[in-house]
Amino acid sequence: MKKKKLLFLVLVISIVTSITFILDAFNASSDLINVTFKNKIFVWILTIILLVYYRRSNSNPQLVPSVLSSDKMSNKEKSKPDVSFKDVAGLEEIKDELQETIDFINNSSKYTKMGAHIPKGILFYGPPGTGKTLLAKAVAGETNSNFHYASGSEFVEKYVGVGAKRVRTLFEKAKKDTPSIIFIDEIDAIGTKRNLESNNEKDQTLNQLLVEMDGFNTDDTVVVIGATNRLDLLDEALLRPGRFDRHIYIGNPNMNARQQILEVHTRNKPLDKSMNIKDIAKKTHGLSGAELANIANEAAIIAVRNKETKLTLKHFDLAIERVVAGLEVKNPTVLLKEKKTVSIHEAGHAIVCKILNVDMVQKISIVPRGHALGYVLKFPEEDRYLLSEQELMNKISGLLAGRAAENLVFKEVTTGAKDDLDKATNIAREMVCAYGMSGLGLMAVDEHYIKYNYDIVRNEIKQILDKGYQRATKIIKENHELLHHISNVLMEKETIDSDELKRIFDLYETPIDCAT
Repeated sequence: MKKKKLLFLVLVISIVTSITFILDAFNASSDLINVTFKNKIFVWILTIILLVYYRRSNSNPQLVPSVLSSDKMSNKEKSKPDVSFKDVAGLEEIKDELQETIDFINNSSKYTKMGAHIPKGILFYGPPGTGKTLLAKAVAGETNSNFHYASGSEFVEKYVGVGAKRVRTLFEKAKKDTPSIIFIDEIDAIGTKRNLESNNEKDQTLNQLLVEMDGFNTDDTVVVIGATNRLDLLDEALLRPGRFDRHIYIGNPNMNARQQILEVHTRNKPLDKSMNIKDIAKKTHGLSGAELANIANEAAIIAVRNKETKLTLKHFDLAIERVVAGLEVKNPTVLLKEKKTVSIHEAGHAIVCKILNVDMVQKISIVPRGHALGYVLKFPEEDRYLLSEQELMNKISGLLAGRAAENLVFKEVTTGAKDDLDKATNIAREMVCAYGMSGLGLMAVDEHYIKYNYDIVRNEIKQILDKGYQRATKIIKENHELLHHISNVLMEKETIDSDELKRIFDLYETPIDCAT
């Protein structure tokens, strides 16, 4: 717009000057009589050129900003990643599943002879940070294919038709540069289910994506890989065979996979000889690959901060606390009464979790981290995929034990149990709505049922939480001396590790197990 205004201003000045020269030819007394004829010709020619250029610039008006009407994707160009399966650790089963697709791209002739067609689309879904993007790059690297990356949000615009045009442009580029891998990250941004209330522009973009995926020529070696954290949001037409033929779940890694991932991220780091990566893998249950990479990086930063040249288990333990519990608060201004309340709260968690064998308590601390004034760091001793109703109830009792301890000792409760209540309620809700472990019987409860029967569902959740709370209260009552002992040690040392906690338990007779 500024260029057009400047051009218009220069054109006006040029036209006025030309008219002045023409009038000057009829006025012999004018001061402009000394201007040479060549200069006048130059001004007239310049005026004509500017006039023609100005008219042409306005002859093709744009309905949308030029940055949106461009056929090029805003910031992504094709590339050939140098990532291979060697750089992807802990996803062996998924890599084996993808070998057929890779072999098809590299040796397509033996498949076409059998009448087989290459899968048009592969959908990666699962929690964030599990390696979906890295895996897509590795597929492109293994096949030496052109890698076209796009985020789902890049296709979403308020201008009608822009998203569909960008989809067409992306697929046209991929067809010209075969073999190609098109990777659409966060595909749920454009692939959500269509309904009467959905946005018209988003529907057009999704329709164009469906047409492009369904309209591939059989000779085009183009594979579309999509990634999402929310498979349940995607439109059924996008998920059907012929578009996304294969759906591959990529979850959080198990212990062996965590060990392999940590080995990859510690390859370039100076580890102490006493370091055992397997010990770290055991302590990081439930963490994603991205979180494990962050732990390795944080451990290196902590070592540099302490002016040490080798990474030890101590550095990794501190890094795990940093990632899981948050940043340690330096010089906290916590009142003595609050500190005592926190020590009782965390001691209650530790006692119930250890007696009911709810995970392995690794550390108890009343050093503030993040928003928490204290925490109990615990992980299961082994990977678990199935949990019984009793084990879920044990988890709820362990979460509510802090509130129970506060109530027994101080005869009042505080706001410190907010996060515990959230987690316990979520487990109870899953037991009622998804696992059929309540008075509602063997039924899965959907959102529609909850909406019209909220009181019934709420009552079932409350019964489960009350049962877990009563159980925690009973255990703490039977072990009140142990509770105060752990609390006093926390007040003195601020932290207790698993070995010291075991020694404290050994000082007393075997605590009464109230699990039954």
